[in-house]
Amino acid sequence: MSPDTFGPADPGFETRVRDSFARQQVMRTLGVAMAALTPGRCELQMPFAPAFTQQHGFLHAGIVTTVADSAAGYAAYSLMPEDSSVLTVEFKQNLLAPAAGRLLIARAAVVRPGRQLSVVQSEAFVADAAGTEKAIALMQATMICLPGRPDRAA
Repeated sequence: MSPDTFGPADPGFETRVRDSFARQQVMRTLGVAMAALTPGRCELQMPFAPAFTQQHGFLHAGIVTTVADSAAGYAAYSLMPEDSSVLTVEFKQNLLAPAAGRLLIARAAVVRPGRQLSVVQSEAFVADAAGTEKAIALMQATMICLPGRPDRAA
């Protein structure tokens, strides 16, 4: 991940981002929690659940991608103005290993923030019962800032 740190455009970013995350039904359905949030960085965690596995018993690649994408979006959103919202423009996900473990962890960091587009890297890991982590996926994503369109419930 990029060692760069960026300042948020909104001093109240943490409440705004966490409130937005709480409205994501898909994250609630998957049991995902926001474990850490700082300007330009976000960590999401999801306990392993058999309901979200594929035929070999690994977490489905679509689930891993969904969590990594949300972590990237919220890392970018943490740097955006108060009256804005965020959407994914594109991403590339490399799957490095099967997602077999007790906990899925997605850590995202903004590589380059922009007024309109931000580039974010999101890494996914699985942790076993002892807490040992193994890298399973690497994502590079582009997020768009939608100014004047506050993120709120419809």
